[in-house]
Amino acid sequence: MKKRSIALIIWLMSIALLGVVAMQYYFIRETYQQKSKLFDEGVMASLNAVSGLIERREIYLFTREQQKMNQTKYLEDQEKQRKKERLLSEQLDIQEKIKVLQQKQIEIENRFRDAERELKDEYGNAVELENSFYETYIRRPAYQRYVDIQISQGPSRDGNFINNDVSIVATVNVPLIAAKDDSVRYGIPIIDGTTGKAKLYTIVLPPKSSDKIAFELYNYERKLKELNLRKLESAFSLEDSVAILGGKNPELVEQVAIAMELAKKPLRERINITSVQRLIKDELDRRDIHTPFNIEIRDRHNNNLIFNIQTAANFNSTEKITRYSTPLFQGDANNQTPGLLSVYFPNKKSIIADNMSYLILPTLALFALLIGCFVYTLSIIFKQKKMSEMKTDFINNMTHEFKTPVATIMIASESLRDPEISSDEKRVNRLANIIYDENVRLGSHIERVLNIARLEKENLKIERVNVEVNDLVSSVLDSMQLQLQKANGKISIDLSAEKDIVIGDELHLSNVMFNLVDNAIKYSLEAPEITVKTYNSKGNIILTVADKGMGMTKEQQEKIFDQFYRIPTGNIHNVKGFGLGLSYVSDIIKRLDGRIEVKSEKDKGTQFEVTLPLKSN
Repeated sequence: MKKRSIALIIWLMSIALLGVVAMQYYFIRETYQQKSKLFDEGVMASLNAVSGLIERREIYLFTREQQKMNQTKYLEDQEKQRKKERLLSEQLDIQEKIKVLQQKQIEIENRFRDAERELKDEYGNAVELENSFYETYIRRPAYQRYVDIQISQGPSRDGNFINNDVSIVATVNVPLIAAKDDSVRYGIPIIDGTTGKAKLYTIVLPPKSSDKIAFELYNYERKLKELNLRKLESAFSLEDSVAILGGKNPELVEQVAIAMELAKKPLRERINITSVQRLIKDELDRRDIHTPFNIEIRDRHNNNLIFNIQTAANFNSTEKITRYSTPLFQGDANNQTPGLLSVYFPNKKSIIADNMSYLILPTLALFALLIGCFVYTLSIIFKQKKMSEMKTDFINNMTHEFKTPVATIMIASESLRDPEISSDEKRVNRLANIIYDENVRLGSHIERVLNIARLEKENLKIERVNVEVNDLVSSVLDSMQLQLQKANGKISIDLSAEKDIVIGDELHLSNVMFNLVDNAIKYSLEAPEITVKTYNSKGNIILTVADKGMGMTKEQQEKIFDQFYRIPTGNIHNVKGFGLGLSYVSDIIKRLDGRIEVKSEKDKGTQFEVTLPLKSN
């Protein structure tokens, strides 16, 4: 693969990875904002609920105190008071329900107005349709032909441009079908540019208001009026009678009196901070907000701090703190709320982040997996590129190694065809020996390549027989004496292993020994000085082959057992091979349950250490 192609792949993979990261970041950010908004709404709803509970509880407690102060009257008018309390409780309950329903109705109306505004912004010629008109003429295919779209032009109010006034009418009057729901439907005329005719499309919007809520509001308001009438009917005291004669609701007079009395009390005396803390916690728990919070209650008239409870400490003071506030005692007679209840969460961001941990942790794991795959893919690409280059070098080297014996055989064969040479028996024998040696050399190259191929395909036959390592080493070294003499080398042999029998393949172990000694000869800068030792250690036999040759760097030591890897020899050109020998050695040793290690220093020599398990008795 070319460098340009690799660079293109890296760029494309990087862009894809960055795209995934950007999309996940956008998704997490949107989720965080949504969670933050839900958090804010939940806290505000909790504060509003607590504010109402505080006010109702104060009224209830004040009423009880007044009853205790007037024990005699309380005993005489006990039944009346209980009735009034029930009416008051029922009235407060109905008022609360009316408030909730009114809020829901307002939300429905707001949603309708937003949808209507968006529709008219997109379709300026949208026309509202009566539901009965829609059910009669548009929904029934047989009557759609009676629908007429009339478009007229006229000046706008300011006279600056022309308006298209659209009306949708029925050309034939038929009995109308009653509306089946309270949804609002709009008709949108679309003019076909080819025919010039207008087609009508309908869009359904949510109801302007909820009939069900309106009906409930009507019932609750009616019940509230009935309660007021019942309160008038239950007037027994002089105060009640005067209120009736004056056209005033006696309960209202009582509420005003209570409100005036309560408004006179200092704010600190009207609040039980422990109860407020517990109420806030309960309301937050109901909305699945389980986290420490801080409370502040201030006097709204002079902004003095009345109460302050710190339950969440060690927050970052540089972070902008969001406070959630609601007024207290909104029902005071002077229409001025004396207090302001505030809560804040110093670690709001970490709270929301913890709630999103189910999303963040898998996302980080996915990022780690993608980056790992990206790095792994790049390493594979570079390894394959390097392997391709090594294979190319191997093919070039193999071609050279094969051409040399083939050329020698060709020359010797041509010489044999010469009558003068063929008549000389000595010369013929010498040429025949040359041809034989070169064939052996060529066969050795081929066998080495085939062995590596068999190793890769896992079908190399390994025999499991008793092998005496000391004898095998001696035999291999004897066969290599000519090579050592040719290189003017010296070899030191120390076969001190008392136990040397292993389970292995004699042929392949001989090849292992041959490769190690051959490398020691080839990679010696001067006359080779080789040391071969065997000894026993912990149930194993250790075979070492050491030389004082050119040595290796740490980087080269990590690669020497890779296929096709050959140590650069600089200006030395007598080192021949395919880069397969040590790869073959490592594989054979591993297949025999052994291990091979290398120790080397640049320009000081190399030592290979082969460890094989001894045959168990």
